[in-house]
Amino acid sequence: MKFRYAMVCSSNQNRSMEAHSLLKKQGFEVSSYGTGAHVKLPGPSLREPNVYEFGTPYKYMYDDLRRKDSELYRRNGILAMLKRNATVKLAPQRWQENAVDGVFDVVLTFEEKVFDMVIEDLHNRDQVLLKAVLVINLEVKDNHDEAAVGAKHTLDLCQEIEKAESWEESIDEIIAGFENKYRRKLLYSVSFY
Repeated sequence: MKFRYAMVCSSNQNRSMEAHSLLKKQGFEVSSYGTGAHVKLPGPSLREPNVYEFGTPYKYMYDDLRRKDSELYRRNGILAMLKRNATVKLAPQRWQENAVDGVFDVVLTFEEKVFDMVIEDLHNRDQVLLKAVLVINLEVKDNHDEAAVGAKHTLDLCQEIEKAESWEESIDEIIAGFENKYRRKLLYSVSFY
């Protein structure tokens, strides 16, 4: 593959990890991140989420939730998601702390708020290399079914970007083709860092 990809959602759990897992299986050079202050997973009620620090291993979260209420977290798919995540990487990572991972050519976000945070972060970084990075937002609801569909759409989009001689010259056509095919609107921006 020609390009390095980053998948970014809020907690680096569902949407970014579903896409990360699928792209990794297809041979893409891909990483994933979250932009939130903490990792939040559903709890017994909306007012009682399970909150972890970024860097907490997925296996630890899995064991913790299984101990708290195995039936609830099995039924809502959280345990299966964490089990999948642990096969992809050790722990969720925070986008704002990823400088040591190097630069990316393409960043995909799955929520407009996350897109805005990534753009803001890139603008605030020291722009030493002045390397162009394409940031695309594909709005995906944060549930397991939508994350799976979003990952397939992300794979299709990344495959189209890979086919291009230069994404800088053909991104408008790639975006228009995707939007026509899936009837989904994309936001995109080119930043430098």
